[in-house]
Amino acid sequence: MNNHEIDYKLHGDDMQFVEVELDPRETVIAEAGSLMMMEDGIAMETIFGDGSQGSAGSGLMGKLMGAGKRMLTGESLFMTTFTNTGSGKKHVYFASPYPGKIIAMDLSEMGGKIICQKDAFLAAAKGVSVGIDFQRKLGTGFFGGEGFIMQKLEGDGLAFLHAGGTIHKKQLQPGEVLRVDTGCLVAMTQDIDYNIEMVKGVKTALFGGEGLFFATLRGPGTVWVQSLPFSRLASRVFAAAPQTPGGGSKGEGSLAGGLFDIIGGK
Repeated sequence: MNNHEIDYKLHGDDMQFVEVELDPRETVIAEAGSLMMMEDGIAMETIFGDGSQGSAGSGLMGKLMGAGKRMLTGESLFMTTFTNTGSGKKHVYFASPYPGKIIAMDLSEMGGKIICQKDAFLAAAKGVSVGIDFQRKLGTGFFGGEGFIMQKLEGDGLAFLHAGGTIHKKQLQPGEVLRVDTGCLVAMTQDIDYNIEMVKGVKTALFGGEGLFFATLRGPGTVWVQSLPFSRLASRVFAAAPQTPGGGSKGEGSLAGGLFDIIGGK
């Protein structure tokens, strides 16, 4: 691998953003829409896939295959590169799409590969390959929702992941088993034995308030877990929002709701 060696700094606590420092000709790749701001002298370009194959030896079919793999994970066909075209150090900033934490991972310290949730990737040094990691048991994985298709990041450079709530890093010993809600799993090292299992007991599955499936992780290896997946937060907000016949919502007892009642003659 030939990843660009970028420097970085994390800012904030619960709504973090990452500042990436680029030397001349250094490049960072990022998900479309993750840019917060950038200094003058940085060239921005939209590409198919992650650009890890380089311009030489990568034909149209190879680029389409890379973009197609990203479609399977629910991500955009395109990624964005940011290259320092100036003569001095320049900075570009990326922000998380929802409240949570940003994790910086040096892939060279993790055997050159990390497996993460399909929407966890934020940015990485150019040269890091962003692909898909299929579950072995496709049937169970398919019904497990988030657990079916995971992203894999390969290379020897820096990668930045984001997740919701608080991030907990747990080291599993050989043979140690951890069962995690599929939405709470953020990332894991490649040596973790990973599977999707159905919750045992019909009553537990239907009335326990949890999902029907969970991820079973067996050590040795390292696991990163998030306390508040965005899907869980969004479902709670949607469920708590008052619905009106017109499809909108208004808060009961609020000033806006009272004004609407007065204007409407109620």
